[in-house]
Amino acid sequence: MAPRENSHEPSGTPVPVETGYATLATLRTGVKAYVEKEGGLRKAEILNQAVRGGHLKFYVHYEEFNKRLDEWVSTDRIDLTKPVEWPAPEKPEKKKAQAPKKDVPPRPDQKNLKRSRSKLDREISATPSEATSVNIPGKAPRPSKAGGKENKEIVVTSEVPDGSTPKPEDEEMDLVDVQDAAAQAKAAAPENFSREEEIEKLRTGGSMTQNQTEISRVRNLDKIQMGKYEVEPWYFSPYPIDFVDSEMVYICEFCLSYYGEVTSFERHRSKCTLLHPPGNEIYRDDNVSFFEIDGRRQRTWCRNLCLLSKLFLDHKTLYYDVDPFLFYCMAVRDEHGCHLVGYFSKEKESAEGYNVACILTLPQYQRKGYGKVLIDFSYLLSKRENKLGSPEKPLSDLGLLGYRAYWQEVIVDLLIEDKVEANIEDIGAVTAMTTNDVLHTLQNLNMLRYSKNQHVIVLTDAVIEQRERQKAKEKIKGKRNIDPEKLIWKPPVFSAASRTWNW
Repeated sequence: MAPRENSHEPSGTPVPVETGYATLATLRTGVKAYVEKEGGLRKAEILNQAVRGGHLKFYVHYEEFNKRLDEWVSTDRIDLTKPVEWPAPEKPEKKKAQAPKKDVPPRPDQKNLKRSRSKLDREISATPSEATSVNIPGKAPRPSKAGGKENKEIVVTSEVPDGSTPKPEDEEMDLVDVQDAAAQAKAAAPENFSREEEIEKLRTGGSMTQNQTEISRVRNLDKIQMGKYEVEPWYFSPYPIDFVDSEMVYICEFCLSYYGEVTSFERHRSKCTLLHPPGNEIYRDDNVSFFEIDGRRQRTWCRNLCLLSKLFLDHKTLYYDVDPFLFYCMAVRDEHGCHLVGYFSKEKESAEGYNVACILTLPQYQRKGYGKVLIDFSYLLSKRENKLGSPEKPLSDLGLLGYRAYWQEVIVDLLIEDKVEANIEDIGAVTAMTTNDVLHTLQNLNMLRYSKNQHVIVLTDAVIEQRERQKAKEKIKGKRNIDPEKLIWKPPVFSAASRTWNW
């Protein structure tokens, strides 16, 4: 008998785990083995296996690491001298016991039957139907307008009967609302899982996706070359299946066309005349430009952009339905042209008031301050529109960190410099942030107090000291800023046809 170890279910109940020694022939999907990673051994779960380049390889997910670090490993990196954990056997489906046959009851009176049916119809018609949304790729199903925590606007009032501080809807700020995600995943998954199993899969899978079928997808590209950079993708993106066996996929950094062979790519580069994103340049400073691109007018380019961004955003499924979106692309300029740094997309008309649908800084430009510039630019557009804006949820993990840092920095600077009255509504009006985002930030910084039947914003010494340290770092590294005077833009107006999908 193989020894058994204990793991834990979501409820905390120990579950016996079967362990033992394996060979390459007995390794299969679901087995957890030790894999060499950066000079050490880490426990990893085998998600797939295939012959790639004439050699057997395994696709693994490292425990307690983000899904973006999943990778194909060769057999010599798997340590079979240590015991492996075998996947638990599938539970047999419980068959409903057939009820013993009973005597057939007498046929009911037709008059009473009609009366029962009419009563049932009245009950059904009187019951409000559960609101559903069309499952459009790239758009998370939106909640009903009728109610629910997704639709409640949090407002700090001057008086609260019990004197308690209202709690912001932190669930909206989470990477995924696990209950909603589980429900959506269950609807999309071909297999039947319990609600608890779905939540556990989303919690432990290291994925921000709301679609269960996306979680199991294996990253299909090993490397991409874009301009002078070679980048390792993080996630699956639906590029042509022919590229799976390509060691490198070549992407034109101007038109975003993609090629699996260097000769084809070089032939394309000799003919490609595009030197910047194909839209109107609406902002330019010393080295950064922003271009506004209509998904309906530049459909191919925007689809290619979404394919590219899907390599680095696990929750993103949009790649072809680009007509209802505007894309604001940031580029750095040099003598060779305008090189794409990142972008955010925005619905032409958002019923929920979102000013960002999807946002990404390409990995080769991350940790250089460009993410905050993208966020700042999105709020600058909202100010020009005289609207309050907020990013569409769920945010990716890096997106959430970026927004939290931006909100804290902007709000604390306003309060330190006394540029705004210390109340939530005025802060939102000056920054174009929603009340919920301002409230979330203030409570996250522990800056809300309740005194004399009203809520007071308190600028604590800890917050001031933290901001001073950040400013000291910014002086050394430099900080990228947006100059509102250099934005040449008016909010575009669209016809009803241009705001919808052109199917």
